[in-house]
Amino acid sequence: MRITHFINQYPKVSHTFIRREIMALERQGFEVQRIALRGWDEQLLDADDIHEQTLTQYVLKQGMLGLLWSTLCIKLQHPVRFFKAFICAMKLGMRADRPVPYHLIYLLEACQTVRLMQQFNSQHIHAHFGTNPSEIALLVHILSGVPYSFTVHGPEEFDRPRFLKLKQKIEQSKFVVAISSFGRSQLQRWVDYAHWPKIKVVHCGLEPSFYENVSNNVPSSNKLVCVGRLCEQKGQLLLVEAANLLAKQGIDFELVLAGDGELRQPIEALIQQYNLSNHIKITGWISSAQVREFILESRAMVLPSFAEGLPVVIMEAMSLKRPVISTYIAGIPELVESEKSGWLVPAGDVGMLAEAMKSALSVSIEALTAMGEAAFLRVTERHHIDREAEKLATWIRKQDI
Repeated sequence: MRITHFINQYPKVSHTFIRREIMALERQGFEVQRIALRGWDEQLLDADDIHEQTLTQYVLKQGMLGLLWSTLCIKLQHPVRFFKAFICAMKLGMRADRPVPYHLIYLLEACQTVRLMQQFNSQHIHAHFGTNPSEIALLVHILSGVPYSFTVHGPEEFDRPRFLKLKQKIEQSKFVVAISSFGRSQLQRWVDYAHWPKIKVVHCGLEPSFYENVSNNVPSSNKLVCVGRLCEQKGQLLLVEAANLLAKQGIDFELVLAGDGELRQPIEALIQQYNLSNHIKITGWISSAQVREFILESRAMVLPSFAEGLPVVIMEAMSLKRPVISTYIAGIPELVESEKSGWLVPAGDVGMLAEAMKSALSVSIEALTAMGEAAFLRVTERHHIDREAEKLATWIRKQDI
């Protein structure tokens, strides 16, 4: 069966979970077409991402002239379907997060996507994220009749479900994927009970090659690592506040912030304000292999998020037998068991976060090793990529959900 995976930007440093899913679906027997809006000129660090870039077709690569030509072709081939898609785009633009002209551009992008899918003879389109990729997939469905599904990750979709028209997107889809039970519950809030059966849970998966042969030797260093985009939802400013509390207590530690993003400058300013340059290091964007090494060099991974879906980096840290410090939000408590495979603290509580970090730095190596083993068993049981891809494959193949 030939299917299309549609993403806003691909490959991308933070989208390794999509690459893993595509490759796992290919092992399930699918031929998978990769289509993204952009990303052909992205500078990539990971060899696998560089290879994926060569396999991906890009909607915007030919510019506006390419979009207009594809739109004219689709309009001439399927005038009735085009008219229906135009009306749908107009309705989706009413009281939306973006004004109507954006949604008309999505229609042009959908026409180009249909043309690429026709060349591939695609039989299904699956989009990632409930934002514009799922809208384009819906428009592709109207233009071509090809069924569509999409994965909702959060938290963006949960912040503005009405403006993103999640209800309409779910109702017209073949099925919708949430990455956690919490995510499923948030989608169930916005559609009638009759549509609940089409909302499925498929966890983001890990490949055994990522964690096989991992030693359970936890380093005796005083290093903690936080991996993630430097942005408001990840809570790194609060993490610097917690680090300042530890420094005031005379606790020796090293904290690595592995990532980059729009909050880098404010975070660096706060580090300077508290004179924490000897304690905290920001790496910028690094490859998956480098992320792996930083996690293995650390006693624990800390992610004090304010809003989430279910972070892949938590799964990765647990699969590498490292405890996790995180917050009681979204899907995180479904995976991290507090005091067993890590520490969970209330989101936004700097004192509790500092205490959890202090515990991770002071607990015995034997206790950390036991927590790491518990984390490993938990995540490999729930997040094996081939088992999760098999669920997705089953629903794509089914005639009726």
